[in-house]
Amino acid sequence: MMNEIFWSTIVIVICSVIILFQKLWLKPQRIRSMLQKQGINGPKPSFPFGNISEMLRIHHQPPQSSNDLDKWVYSIFPYFHTWKQHYGSIYMYSTGMKQHLYVEDAALIKEMNLFRSLDLGRPSHFTESLKPMLGTSGILTNNGFKWSFQRNLISPEFFLSKIKNVVDLMEESTMEIIRKWESHIRESKGGIVEIVIEEDMKVLTADIISKTCFGTSYAQGNEIFAKLATLQATLAKPSVLFGFPNLSYFLTKEKKEIKKLEKEVEMLIMKVIHNREVENKNSTMHANEKDLLQRMIEGTTNATISDSKGKLLKLGKNEVNRMIIDMCKNIYFAGSDTTAIAVAWTLMLLTVYPEWQQSVRSEIVETFGHILPHSFNDMDKLQKLKSMTMVIQESLRLYGPGVMAAREALADVKLGQLVLPKGIILWLNLSALHRDPNNWGEDACEFKPERFADGVSKACKYPQAYVPFGLGSRICLGQNFSMIEMKIILCLLLSKFNFATSPNYQHCPVFNISLMPKYGIKLLVSKVNA
Repeated sequence: MMNEIFWSTIVIVICSVIILFQKLWLKPQRIRSMLQKQGINGPKPSFPFGNISEMLRIHHQPPQSSNDLDKWVYSIFPYFHTWKQHYGSIYMYSTGMKQHLYVEDAALIKEMNLFRSLDLGRPSHFTESLKPMLGTSGILTNNGFKWSFQRNLISPEFFLSKIKNVVDLMEESTMEIIRKWESHIRESKGGIVEIVIEEDMKVLTADIISKTCFGTSYAQGNEIFAKLATLQATLAKPSVLFGFPNLSYFLTKEKKEIKKLEKEVEMLIMKVIHNREVENKNSTMHANEKDLLQRMIEGTTNATISDSKGKLLKLGKNEVNRMIIDMCKNIYFAGSDTTAIAVAWTLMLLTVYPEWQQSVRSEIVETFGHILPHSFNDMDKLQKLKSMTMVIQESLRLYGPGVMAAREALADVKLGQLVLPKGIILWLNLSALHRDPNNWGEDACEFKPERFADGVSKACKYPQAYVPFGLGSRICLGQNFSMIEMKIILCLLLSKFNFATSPNYQHCPVFNISLMPKYGIKLLVSKVNA
């Protein structure tokens, strides 16, 4: 008996050593060797942590002056900029067992944008790292056929025909902010008030997403947004983003707080779902009255998903509930946070370039006259706002909420002349990519909305490398919703208020999952003279 236990233990130990050797050494070496044979190099990793020590050692100080509008780009991820000087716009690096490929080459990103296979998906470590905030079964973290199922379920809700039905709700929410600001201005001395713009924009877009997608109000969803914001701040660390090895197996105070917040968010979302299910039992909802939450509940109930072999798999009750909760998490976060910060950065740029602020304001008056609000059901008029569209596109280029985009090769993938080995994680630094002079010209760092006068296709050499809403098959489902929402908000705000930079504003964008202002976007707001 003892002899059998001894040899069983020996076999287990040997198998474990072989598996560890495979994961820690053979797999990373295969990936690196495959890329090196194609002429791709990078900083030499050290075993077992790769290039982590070097990443922690390289620092750039963020700018402290609003005159340094572009120096922040290299302070967020300084090691990427440093390595680019040595290895070019495509290079590899390592964080422990994970092998990464940094891509700042517009031609290769064009190939990625045209790639439609499910073999390029979300990095697997994202699922675990961002689980408290985004869950494991939502569209932002899923891959393969579950992701495809959710995309097909959600995307029809963001068609223009559906968005047209909710523009009144977008306007209603914006008018609440306008009334709040008008009250502050009346109470101020000199008719000018300083406002931290992004704070009110987050309230506004949260209210819009609550009303349009969940049939609730910001007041009801307030706790959800507040707790998600806390989770976002906690999880917005390079160590989480790039999958640094986590050697702490103890339940620290921070981990306990994260788990507590995660549970509270899920309980609040479950309450929203339960209230809807009760409403469904007590009333009959017509098809044209169904919002996104209703579609998700109906679409996942008794749902079947095809696997890689085409076999239909029925989702169990627990899996259905998990998917609905995680989809709600994803939409609460992505639907409010990104649009809010995009509007805030756009307003900041319009204070730096007041001639464009006046140009957009004049265009609003020419298009809608003085009949705002209640003018947005005519979607053609929104489409005709050329100056505003150019300003938004340029703002998204220079200050898009998305700082990094990541993909993992789930199988060996061919992009152009490059073959990417299975397991490699691709990183796109969007802030640097959108300032690439080889694609955008020598004025790439300047705010010039006129570059979009003839559309994105004529704005740069590789228009497929303009990716403020993501790229490839995983492009943001809410792109049209967000653009129309931004236009309505900006139309109403700019027709009512004039914006100027506050002397208290410190320009210091930082990474917090999205591109956030470290010290807030403080603007001076006054009424527009009739």
